[in-house]
Amino acid sequence: QVQLVESGGGLVQAGGSLRLSCAASGRTINTYNMAWFRQAPGKEREFVAVIRWSGGNTVYADSVKGRFTISRDNAKNTVYLQMNSLKPEDTAVYCCTASSGYSGSVYGLYPYRGQGTQVTVSS
Repeated sequence: QVQLVESGGGLVQAGGSLRLSCAASGRTINTYNMAWFRQAPGKEREFVAVIRWSGGNTVYADSVKGRFTISRDNAKNTVYLQMNSLKPEDTAVYCCTASSGYSGSVYGLYPYRGQGTQVTVSS
């Protein structure tokens, strides 16, 4: 089992930055694909980014490409999401997920998920 705990959310003005962290425990994540999803009030959950364990390849949603960066520190068993140039539409609960095999954009196919951290961007 992999337990995931997100942190780093908060309130920020538009144009600002935040860095989210996802600390894993239970197993080392060096062979897990790690992804971030988000869900805004009244909207469906959406894929944000994934970083694959093999080769460290990354994939981003078009809505965050060029503004967000996903990275991992296997020594710290932690994944990060650096968010720059934040917009009010980035307001959501951000959730970290993990899978040893899957690395796509479907939330339900990641067996391990955190509780999420709230990000609020004011205009």
